[in-house]
Amino acid sequence: MPEMPWLSFLSYGFGGAFLANAVPHAVSGMMGRPFQSPFAHPPGQGLSSSTVNVLWGFFNLFVGYVLVCRVGDFELKDTADVLALAVGAFAIALFSARHFGRFHGGNGPAHR
Repeated sequence: MPEMPWLSFLSYGFGGAFLANAVPHAVSGMMGRPFQSPFAHPPGQGLSSSTVNVLWGFFNLFVGYVLVCRVGDFELKDTADVLALAVGAFAIALFSARHFGRFHGGNGPAHR
């Protein structure tokens, strides 16, 4: 396996974060539901319209694509490449679960 520059791993990690972040925004928007976004007031806490979330979701998808597919030589069969992407996706997923759980009841006690 040829040695890959650390910059490519960093790009894949951020790409994974952008790709994972695209999911809740695009899905909420396509379902016609408002959701938190950086454009709401206060940012990240208030709700943005479904249209804003679709736009933000697809922007994240595009940035994720650029960071993963246009930087370096990403290979799905290369465990190191996929691991870098997965770490970024996992990190933003965990952060989102904790952050947005405050607003949607996801951090409360388990229901029986």
